[in-house]
Amino acid sequence: NGYTADGSQYFGLGMAVYPHRGVLDCAFSTVEQGGRQHAFYGSRRAPLERTDLCVGPFRIEIVEPLRRARVILDDNESGVACDLTFSARTSAIQEARQVLWERQRKVMDATRFAQFGRWSGTVSHPDGEFTVDEESWLGTKDRSWGIRGVGERIRLGAPVTPTPRCFLWAPLQWDDHISHAVFFDGPDGDARVREALTSPLYSSEAEIPGELDEVADHMATAVHRIDYHPGTRLAARAELDLIDLAGGVRTITMEPQLRFMFKGLGYHHPSWGQGMWKGELELGGESFDPMELDLLQPENIHVQQVVKLSDGERTGIGALEQIVVGRYAPAGFTDWFDGAPG
Repeated sequence: NGYTADGSQYFGLGMAVYPHRGVLDCAFSTVEQGGRQHAFYGSRRAPLERTDLCVGPFRIEIVEPLRRARVILDDNESGVACDLTFSARTSAIQEARQVLWERQRKVMDATRFAQFGRWSGTVSHPDGEFTVDEESWLGTKDRSWGIRGVGERIRLGAPVTPTPRCFLWAPLQWDDHISHAVFFDGPDGDARVREALTSPLYSSEAEIPGELDEVADHMATAVHRIDYHPGTRLAARAELDLIDLAGGVRTITMEPQLRFMFKGLGYHHPSWGQGMWKGELELGGESFDPMELDLLQPENIHVQQVVKLSDGERTGIGALEQIVVGRYAPAGFTDWFDGAPG
């Protein structure tokens, strides 16, 4: 993702290969305060060559591994295009392995690394265009591996009722370091996955230590608290406690500034869902107003919000990604897609 330091503009992008499904897909989407969200989608048969990172007009170029990458979306019928370069400002920080079960069936077994940095380049869309400069555009690059529940469902044996869960992902940037937290909670708020860390933030790519150096300071655990907009599953405000190995607590408040709908990257999209077979090469796009959507529809509950940060001494900016499906006692959710009590 990429976002301005004042939280007024945002873009997100993704590319994924599903080797057992033979699919390579991608998306690019952007939004600004008070405006529409615009999205490009692409899907193709996955090439045998894994370094072939092209889907029609969209491509990713690795300029320098774990330091600099370029993302290009040439002009196409969606009206969305970009030429962007990501410049790393942290080491690549690996998250712990994330394993989730539904009874005896493993439904997720994955991990990822996250890397924080800055962006430069240009973006255009049906409502205009803007310049991205490293002075004011920050962001996060992540890369995941493993098994996730995407694509067309293939039934194996007896059907299993999905397990309700809450997912939060919080990559946050401060003046001289980053903090990062990941949560998977069960329906009673029980911790299925819980991890938090901090790591130094460098002023240039050249200062980043070697890729094998251990630079993350892992917390003992973390705790989150969320106030929801009544009648929705959207965070109105959030707090995050980072609890270090000595028991010290650092409380971070997060105030949302801008909402990005993750269906703009294919997540839970009814027709452009990730890992779906669309054909040898298929392209698409759409524009919509995030403020006019029904936030309790299944495709609209997965969001990422740009959030302003404070820990009482420092301020920062970051992203809070969230999706809560099913009963979740800490929020008062009792059904699959009901909203927070008023």
